[in-house]
Amino acid sequence: MKLYNSNYSPNCLRVRAVALELGIDLDTVEVNILPGSDKNDEFLALNTGAKVPVLVDGDFVLFESRAINSYLAALRPDHGLYPENAKARAIVDQWSYWQTVHLGPAMQKVAFERFVKVKFNMGEPNEEVVASELKNVHQFLDVLQKNIAGNDWVAGNLSVADFAVASTFTFRQQAGISLDSTPDVAEWIERLEARESWQAAVKPLLALMEG
Repeated sequence: MKLYNSNYSPNCLRVRAVALELGIDLDTVEVNILPGSDKNDEFLALNTGAKVPVLVDGDFVLFESRAINSYLAALRPDHGLYPENAKARAIVDQWSYWQTVHLGPAMQKVAFERFVKVKFNMGEPNEEVVASELKNVHQFLDVLQKNIAGNDWVAGNLSVADFAVASTFTFRQQAGISLDSTPDVAEWIERLEARESWQAAVKPLLALMEG
């Protein structure tokens, strides 16, 4: 299988982590996603939206990271990352979609303003945006705290939902996002980040951002 990847992308991060967790080898092809970069015709033929990640498995082409992770996990059902039981699977989907719409955008906006802008000389943080999004971040973290209290994982057992939600926590410290008021969330993300699959997947992203 081939993965069109960018190490800058949190969406690619979650795919690499799930593949590593499942023991699936991916042949990665790096795509330049920085502003102003051109995409070659081969890549655009796979995804006219010009976004990564894109998975190619033989003649099967799939984009959108959560769909890719569900597909990969379904190939290795013995790992249980995407359960076959309809209700259990719906809960996994619920939290994956929740991250997409709610927690993910809020945390990423704060990280962009407070960390990414400075890192890439893109100007000063917009503190009005930060203040507004931090309210959303803490509201959503409270939701996650109430759900995960007493559980090791977001959907009860380790699943693709954990990798989806975790992908927006990578630069929480640089962004000044505190987890002090959500201790179960703090324990959960530390538990996930301690996994060998996550550490291997996030290593190239951290190298880029720390270099």
